[in-house]
Amino acid sequence: MAVGLDTGVPWIMCKQDDAPDPVINTCNGFYCENFTPNAKYKPKMWTENWTGWYTEFGGAVPTRPAEDIAFSVARFIQNGGSFVNYYMYHGGTNFGRTASGLFIATSYDYDAPIDEYGLPREPKWGHLRDLHRAIKLSEPALVSADPTVTSLGSNQEAHVFKSKSGACAAFLANYDTKYSVKVTFGSAHYELPRWSITILPDCKTAVFNTARLGAQSSEKKMVLANTAFSWQSYNEESPSADDQDVTVHDGLWEQIYITRDTTDYLWYMTDVQIDSDEGFLRSGQDPLLTIWSAGHALHVFINGQLSGTVYGGLENPKLTFSNNVKLRAGINKVTLLSVAVGLSNVGTHFETWNVGVLGPVTLKGLNEGTRDLSKQKWSYKIGLKGEALKLHTVAGSSSVEWVEGSQLVEKQPMTWYKTTFDAPGGNEPLGLDMSSMGKGQLWINGQSIGRHWPGYIAHGNCYACDYAGTYSDQKCRTNCGEPSQRWYHVPRSWLKPSGNFLVVFEEWGGDPNGIALAKRTTASVCADIFEGQPTMKKRGMLIAGRISRPKAHLWCPPGQKISKINFASYGMPEGSCGNFREGSCHAHKSYDAFQKNCIGKQSCSVTVAPEVFGGDPCPGSRKKLSVEAACK
Repeated sequence: MAVGLDTGVPWIMCKQDDAPDPVINTCNGFYCENFTPNAKYKPKMWTENWTGWYTEFGGAVPTRPAEDIAFSVARFIQNGGSFVNYYMYHGGTNFGRTASGLFIATSYDYDAPIDEYGLPREPKWGHLRDLHRAIKLSEPALVSADPTVTSLGSNQEAHVFKSKSGACAAFLANYDTKYSVKVTFGSAHYELPRWSITILPDCKTAVFNTARLGAQSSEKKMVLANTAFSWQSYNEESPSADDQDVTVHDGLWEQIYITRDTTDYLWYMTDVQIDSDEGFLRSGQDPLLTIWSAGHALHVFINGQLSGTVYGGLENPKLTFSNNVKLRAGINKVTLLSVAVGLSNVGTHFETWNVGVLGPVTLKGLNEGTRDLSKQKWSYKIGLKGEALKLHTVAGSSSVEWVEGSQLVEKQPMTWYKTTFDAPGGNEPLGLDMSSMGKGQLWINGQSIGRHWPGYIAHGNCYACDYAGTYSDQKCRTNCGEPSQRWYHVPRSWLKPSGNFLVVFEEWGGDPNGIALAKRTTASVCADIFEGQPTMKKRGMLIAGRISRPKAHLWCPPGQKISKINFASYGMPEGSCGNFREGSCHAHKSYDAFQKNCIGKQSCSVTVAPEVFGGDPCPGSRKKLSVEAACK
């Protein structure tokens, strides 16, 4: 059918080894150098190079080192790759209920080269830019022939491309994850850092190495805007079986079947008759209510009072509520609010994937033993009252009575909050700090920002990140022990100069007074450059007969200037941007060159050479320059 449309362009199919001719099968993944199309005449294409990984509620935040992404691309190209596409190149936000899978956070930043807020993520953005330039310089040779592969050592190779017209390009690879090596190629010697590839567009001049970051790094921070919120609250009411739009069924029904995914919320309601002669009424030993659910979160109410909350996770969305509950003689109202957190996005037979309370639901500790509530009549109501009333809109919010001041409800579950605010000045991207809240949803001017769940703390272990070695989404994680997502992106295009309407629905209970609006800014920029490091300018300078020396480039975003040099060391500094420290040798005039050339400017550059910093602090040793400058 697709081919029959006669589009005039080739069709591709991702991750489908048996894609039929003439459809081109392609590769997705962190690495694709070993991928081979299913026909020799088809190009080797990489449709998704994963620049990071998504954040899940309850999980740590994945990051992928710039050095490893560059290494994966260079390795793919040296093995005959012809096309590389990144997923994601620009991070995003899952506004509303559009998250693409179970428990996927509202932030879809993905550690992309351009972050969720539209700002370059350095050094990843700049490092890939330099990689692309080096590959482009090599293009005449790359498109002319298959590579000749020769060994340079036990874990080292040279991939050489030569054209009939004389173009030559070489990729020198070191696959060792622990040791840098020096190799001889042609008539020259090259140092290859561990887990890296050096690109020589003319088979002589090293212009780029995947493990040497020539691009600057930057540290982002959220700066609180001068925006005060004055909150009002409204309590979400538990429904009754007598309400309108309530349906009654025998037994328990699957959630999405009933809601058709029009809302995250579905109420399950049933009555439990307790006779006055029940033994637990005299002994005080409350019966045990056990509820098995397919997920994803559940709030249990007994006679209108919250009895407990349980929730699952990405690895196991199913959950079980098992608590002793307070019941009285007569009719008791058991009300369950089942909450969905996304839909399945990976796997087969989605029609068999379930959400909601499917049972069994049992009550243990009665005179009769254990009573199965699963088969009795259950009433169902789709969504929240506040959703039906459209409390997230200005017009809808006027349909109920809100309270404020001393009557404001704080740290209570099932509560709606509203406020108005003026847009902060400037053009910096904005984000809401929701760390004082638990779980729910939020809207601005009627537009859904998405689900918030800062109460779900990131589990797992976060270790120091080493770029070398095969990457997986479990490597180089951050934020362990903190909310999986604290900040929520607020597009400036959604805001008016004044009178913006912010609404929060809070399931768990939180303190709205802790919510704050902040601007995302660049706090500082860094450079970390080795002596003799390959640079794009090196080739041109050698052709012109001049000595090539790398430079440290610093650049603050528009509207900001370099206000202070936080750190500078030429020698053997240690650490990374935001955490540099002096090493075993340090040039005493390291700060001077930057103080002179950079303060008060938006950008500057300083040559990495001993004479610039007052002489060689440790002759005979290979040195580097690390610098951090504040932007203001």
